[in-house]
Amino acid sequence: MIIEQVLAAPGLTGFFFDDQLAIKMGAEEDGAAYRGCPQTAGFSEVRQRGESLSIIFLLSGGEIAFGDCAAVQYSGAGGRDPLFLAEKFAPVVEEYLAARLTGREIGSFREMAAEFDSLPDPEGRRLHTALRYGLTQVLLHAVALKNRKLMCEVLAEEYGLPLIPEPVPIFTQTGDERYTNADKAMIKRADVLPHGLINNVQSKLGTRGEKLMEYVKWLRKRVAELGGESYRPVLHVDVYGTLGLAFGNDLDKISTYLGRLGAAAAPLRLRLEGPVDMGSKERQIETLVKLKEKLDAQGSGVEIVADEWCNTLEDVRDFVDAGAAHMIQVKTPDLGGLHNSIEAILYAKERGVGAYLGGSCNETDRSAQLCVHAALAVRPDQMLAKPGMGVDEGMMIVFNEMQRALRILKLKQKAGVGARSWINR
Repeated sequence: MIIEQVLAAPGLTGFFFDDQLAIKMGAEEDGAAYRGCPQTAGFSEVRQRGESLSIIFLLSGGEIAFGDCAAVQYSGAGGRDPLFLAEKFAPVVEEYLAARLTGREIGSFREMAAEFDSLPDPEGRRLHTALRYGLTQVLLHAVALKNRKLMCEVLAEEYGLPLIPEPVPIFTQTGDERYTNADKAMIKRADVLPHGLINNVQSKLGTRGEKLMEYVKWLRKRVAELGGESYRPVLHVDVYGTLGLAFGNDLDKISTYLGRLGAAAAPLRLRLEGPVDMGSKERQIETLVKLKEKLDAQGSGVEIVADEWCNTLEDVRDFVDAGAAHMIQVKTPDLGGLHNSIEAILYAKERGVGAYLGGSCNETDRSAQLCVHAALAVRPDQMLAKPGMGVDEGMMIVFNEMQRALRILKLKQKAGVGARSWINR
């Protein structure tokens, strides 16, 4: 199978690009927008529309493969690549990348992903993470089309993994509608919730953590009201380093507070993502190691999830090797090529660290679907419902893609290899 033509189509993501630094510095909410001056290079507004770019392969035989380039909501923060704007990068796809892809025979996903993930851009720098993310998605789809297999089957075979036809726990995020959307997640029986978007001390965390404490108590009570005795989701809250801001990065105070927060969540399990942001990878790892040790020593059961400054496959390995967290978020757009996210999940799992195939609300339906297949192959502890922060849309996209794939896998297991002939036609 040959790549005959490469196209680029601009699109929208499921959320926005947000200037995290401006928000932390007090940009004022104004409906769905923010008032204030941007603080991060590349931003023209504190909040601006999220943009994506579809990469489309027209393949010999008439097949069409596609994947979506997308970057995270907080682009340019925590060591990440800058803002990804479709207009700027479409010519890179249709000219620079097309010249290197047109006429290529589709081979193995791992080999092609590694080759193009390391390709320099026209100026000799590494390609933007969003380009590498979308390019490896379309390569995976093309390999699946060539071999008439599900994308999760391709990954399982190439990585030598058992393909288990069971769902992966899904983590939903509420955005700022943290009460109404938490209700939605509970009604839909999300496995993990609510994320909560606790990204400001005064308005969301509380200067002593009192607002988050109140919210966690409400979550525990609401789960019992809406879910009954049989429903026990994991509570996973992202605080974007605001605990460090509120408590002056005093780890004794933070660990004591988290112990109280875990007790307030009981009997539900509590995960706390991004408790501090120390401004560099080295300081982040050092601080999270100490905080994790304090939490483990007090027996609180609260789990730290690493996110900020853990942006690449190498970063994931460093955080895992240092024992800097109970769980690592593998934020798929930040790692560039999808194969990097796969290898990051496998690395964490092999070393007994929780693995979370995450990503961003600022992705697309297509990138979410591709991540479902990655999750079914490598089986992280949880994966993010994405895109968006409205619960309904992201959970529908991820849940439905997962259920479709699982139904086909179960049929193929029952029917044997003969079922392959009509897959992906």
